[in-house]
Amino acid sequence: MGNTIITVAGKGGVGKTSISAALVRQLVKNHPEARILAIDADPAVGLSTALDVKAKLTVDDIRKEIVEAGQEDREKKRALALLSEARFRIIEAMTEKDGFSFLAVGRPETAGCYCGVNSFLKEIISMFSEEFDYVVIDGEAGIEQINRRVMEKVSHLILVTDSSKKGTQVIKMIKEVADELVMYKKIGVIANRINDKSIAQELDLGQLPVLAYIPDDSQLALFDLKGKSIMELPDSSELVTGVQKAIEISGII
Repeated sequence: MGNTIITVAGKGGVGKTSISAALVRQLVKNHPEARILAIDADPAVGLSTALDVKAKLTVDDIRKEIVEAGQEDREKKRALALLSEARFRIIEAMTEKDGFSFLAVGRPETAGCYCGVNSFLKEIISMFSEEFDYVVIDGEAGIEQINRRVMEKVSHLILVTDSSKKGTQVIKMIKEVADELVMYKKIGVIANRINDKSIAQELDLGQLPVLAYIPDDSQLALFDLKGKSIMELPDSSELVTGVQKAIEISGII
């Protein structure tokens, strides 16, 4: 089994986080012996809720601690030592669940650019990618992390859209940027909340291959309402069956 890094990207509000959580669910189910890491890289911090995880620390918490320590004692805290300390702290920040580990990027307290935490996240992905069989990254909505090469080298880039014009425009833009800045092996689209075949036929996805069309899932809606983990969704769930199809077609499993 090789190391597989899966990044999920798309416009906000299209179900990207639910699909990321369902990817984790299916990887755990298909490969219970595998080392799986779920990274919540979206400042909206939805993946922790979808997987029912409470993060003790976030990547941004650690970044700020390391930066402050370096500022206090620049002579003793050389770059190598800082990286070593960051590694230890990140391992400590990982939350262990049944079948997978979880790491949250967090949400910087100050408004504006996320450049610092994104740069740190890029190093973390590189640092831990070889230690897990599967890494699932729920990326920030839009193209920012792709544009900044945060996900510079991934196995699979899964783009999520709904039937909206804006949703399809965003994933085509992500594809265009990723072709220049990201080293990926495979790319594909999950078209989410598509309830009619005629709508599926009208979607303008350019040359992007479709991995699955997923209709609205009433079971998911009920789970969202009750705050239950997507890991507990039944196998009959539209989300679960759609994501299972997507990972089979894309060669993830």
